[in-house]
Amino acid sequence: MSEHEPESKQDGPLEVSVAYVEAGEHFWRCFQVPAGTNAAQAVARSGLQQRFPHLDLSTLKLGVFAKPVKADRVLEDGDRVEVYRPITADPEALASDRDTEEAGS
Repeated sequence: MSEHEPESKQDGPLEVSVAYVEAGEHFWRCFQVPAGTNAAQAVARSGLQQRFPHLDLSTLKLGVFAKPVKADRVLEDGDRVEVYRPITADPEALASDRDTEEAGS
């Protein structure tokens, strides 16, 4: 970059957020990270592990604005990193249970 080119936002700190929801409790933290920070690094810096110490962040899936991403995806200014919990119930089994309950009513 020459001395005459304006500095881009990507060269300075980025504003990002990390979001997670669990059993009625939500976590959403907005903060700054250096340019070049990836999704996993942002989650690690967010304080999520301190709030939910039982989480194994290395096994959770991540997304940015509802689109799945790899942990090493470099973030852009304004990105919201979402941490997804694993599915613990079979959606088809739950639907079947609901249908059975409704038929019995």
